[in-house]
Amino acid sequence: MALQWMILACVVAVEAAVAALVTLPVPRAVRGQIVALTSLFLQPLSTVIPFAAFQLLDIYWKKEHRLMCTAEICTAEERIRFEKSMFKAQRNVILCVSACLLYWCIYRIVKFNKDIKALEETEKRLKEE
Repeated sequence: MALQWMILACVVAVEAAVAALVTLPVPRAVRGQIVALTSLFLQPLSTVIPFAAFQLLDIYWKKEHRLMCTAEICTAEERIRFEKSMFKAQRNVILCVSACLLYWCIYRIVKFNKDIKALEETEKRLKEE
């Protein structure tokens, strides 16, 4: 079970690094290369969205079917285990949401840069005429 969360954590770390790389202030030639390379990885990286959605559904299902430890008959150990599982679930929800949000941010930044490049080429072509 921990392998899927480790994979998702690695994907989020890579997405954060790519988002930082795409938003760095660099010369236009370098930015164009970075955007082109990033746009190549966007299609395969889109598999993180259904994976994170499935993990969110799994967390929701486990939450609905988890034994609640709210009564006074729970021991201290049971209460601690219940609280740890709740904290892990909250951490995993944040991980899933951040994976989706970072992918969306990278997608929008790359699309924005491609649109700017297309507009600059159109402007350049119109000036030549």
